[in-house]
Amino acid sequence: MEGKNRDYIYLSPADLVKKAKEYVPRGNIGIAYTYNEPLIGYEYVMDCTKLIVENGLKNVVVTNGFINREPFEELLPYIHAFNIDLKSFSQEFYKNIGGDLEVVKRSIELASKKCHVEVTTLIIPGENDSEDEMRELTKWLASIDRKIPLHISRFFPAYKMPDKSPTPISTILKLTEIASESLDYVYAGNV
Repeated sequence: MEGKNRDYIYLSPADLVKKAKEYVPRGNIGIAYTYNEPLIGYEYVMDCTKLIVENGLKNVVVTNGFINREPFEELLPYIHAFNIDLKSFSQEFYKNIGGDLEVVKRSIELASKKCHVEVTTLIIPGENDSEDEMRELTKWLASIDRKIPLHISRFFPAYKMPDKSPTPISTILKLTEIASESLDYVYAGNV
């Protein structure tokens, strides 16, 4: 791309850790790997997480949780917290988006045994907004640990779903109420 402006800067794992350490006096505690599914760059994340831990800092991963068991288990010792998207509690929903509910559930279960885990569910009208599904999802999550925080987030139309309506705030509040029957920490997001 010679002669053109680049919209990104590549940082080696060592450079990223160096940058993170520079911000410790300002309160930085580590690195959060997020946006555009960070585990697609698994090798980079793994290299960074090891160096972060060696330097006494923390690692947080925000992920869709759709990863094979073996690499996930290799990563777990270096992660201090996860936020895992549980997009629905329907295998059909996951099939439609190219995922697998059982794989995501397994990731939540494995991670919850090793570090702090929070779960986020984006509520899309007509897709995953039923009260029964929320009851099923939260009962399952509580069977792992009722103290796992659940973030129930409001959807806004964009990208491949521009024809959908934003999630009604009343739906988010009702689902938050239902989730609170099984879980100790439930948060309404984007309301």
